[in-house]
Amino acid sequence: MKTTLEIPDELLLQTEASAASRGESLTDFVTEALRAHLRGAPSDPEAQGWRRVFGKADASQVAEVDRIIAEELEQIDPDSWR
Repeated sequence: MKTTLEIPDELLLQTEASAASRGESLTDFVTEALRAHLRGAPSDPEAQGWRRVFGKADASQVAEVDRIIAEELEQIDPDSWR
């Protein structure tokens, strides 16, 4: 099926460049991005690891990580960074 979309110029240029850098056609790139979006997967290849679940962690787990980080930061001697 063919359709017409209005895409901001800057976004289209970035999309074309990204598709070209991967050796993909613009059509293939956009099709895969739409499929990924519909699956709920990040369409950004950089969004891996913790970025993929950002904001979805259990609050108690986040609190535990925050506590550990705070404890570690308290042990840093500010004068050693000068």
